[in-house]
Amino acid sequence: MPPKFKRHLNDDDVTGSIKSERRNLLEEDSDEEEDFFLRGPSGPRFGPKNDKIRQVQNQVDEVIDVMQENITKVIERGERLDDLQDKSESLSDNATAFSNRSKQLRRQMWWRGCKVKAIVALVAVVVLLIIIVPIILKHRT
Repeated sequence: MPPKFKRHLNDDDVTGSIKSERRNLLEEDSDEEEDFFLRGPSGPRFGPKNDKIRQVQNQVDEVIDVMQENITKVIERGERLDDLQDKSESLSDNATAFSNRSKQLRRQMWWRGCKVKAIVALVAVVVLLIIIVPIILKHRT
């Protein structure tokens, strides 16, 4: 009878075989290069080099955080500037409209003043004529 093979391997089967293969390789005599690749670099895990690496990594993380905050602030500033520009344009449009309307109103008031002056002058002339004409007519006769 032929041997049965599994069609689907689960994670435990794969990890177990890798661990056993690794164990077999480490138990036999091996040189330093093989040990380096199988076990990783030798030496203390929390030595001065790793502390320096951790310090550098912490500094990099801090710089990343600061840069993310700066980018967020720049985006918010850009939004505020856009809002400010919109308000500025609206204010400029309103100022132009106000200026045009005030010029138009000034002209209307000037014409109204001219009309009032003309009416007052006409009334004065009529009153003077009413007063002077009878006096002239009395003296003539």
